[in-house]
Amino acid sequence: MSRVGIGVIGVGTWGQFHARTYAEHSSAELIAVADVDVKRAKEIAKTYGAKKYFADYRNLLRDPRVEAVSVAVPDPYHKEPCLAAAEAGKHILVEKPLATTLEDAEAIVQAAEKAKVKLMVDFHNRWNPPFVVAKHIIDKDEIGNLLYVNLRLNDTISVPMKMLKWASKSSVVWFLGSHAADITRWLMKDEPATVTSFARSKVLVRKGIDTPDLFHSVIEYRRGGLSAIENQWILPETFPSPYDFNAELVGTKGTLFIDTSQNRCIQKFAGRKCEYPDVLAVPIIHGRLTGFAKEAISHFVDCVASNNRLMVTGEDGIQNTKTVLAMVESAKREKSVEIQD
Repeated sequence: MSRVGIGVIGVGTWGQFHARTYAEHSSAELIAVADVDVKRAKEIAKTYGAKKYFADYRNLLRDPRVEAVSVAVPDPYHKEPCLAAAEAGKHILVEKPLATTLEDAEAIVQAAEKAKVKLMVDFHNRWNPPFVVAKHIIDKDEIGNLLYVNLRLNDTISVPMKMLKWASKSSVVWFLGSHAADITRWLMKDEPATVTSFARSKVLVRKGIDTPDLFHSVIEYRRGGLSAIENQWILPETFPSPYDFNAELVGTKGTLFIDTSQNRCIQKFAGRKCEYPDVLAVPIIHGRLTGFAKEAISHFVDCVASNNRLMVTGEDGIQNTKTVLAMVESAKREKSVEIQD
């Protein structure tokens, strides 16, 4: 079987993981990378063996050896590279959220359908082992009907302050809330109907980053289930993990508790700091990238190579965009918002 030629558009922190995954995947060949920071593009190309690098992604899309692309540019800018990729006949893996407006999300899905190319949104927590095990338990009816999900997904303040140069152009509800909304919908096996959200802006605004510190959202689903979602990115940098990710799932016959970030599988005490090194998302094992974030990207490669059906689709992306937009609108209006079909 010939390897799938792949390009990566946007090679920042997360785009780098895409590039490394393709470089190490037996069914993929990393052909080219593109980034507006051409120095960064050159560095990533050299590190992971891409044959070409570009400042303009359109040049990457012109290469006939590129059959599929990852789009890992900042949240608000997914539309143009996705539309261009579809027009060029390339299969697309796009980072979450699919888009930050419904019009953009629908345009991307329509373009992919018209071009008959695969489109996957990188909701990689659907490969996160504790949540996958929870889904199997729910599907086997071991805890009965799922009534309530309480999910907390937070980041330290280093994410908006240091990691993301574009934090003020997005928000924690797009960066983290999109993951949270998708995983609760996936577990509930139901569509969101009503959202009530609250947001607060104090810490980051004072530091010159005009974006909310936190969102707290309650989602009611069509069959009556509820989820409470907490997203904030102002945890202190002394927190032992760069993120805080936990959940409680309450069913009619039982309850599940999930701790992905503070499970203390490994604790590191050195100097003045305690750390909980990553063992789930992107750990390096014997020199190779592993973890559930890699598995999501690998799934895309496998589906393109074998022409199999994707586990996450553009329609999942549209529904997610609708939900997050409702969170934003509810917080702004300070009232509940219905999600339309």
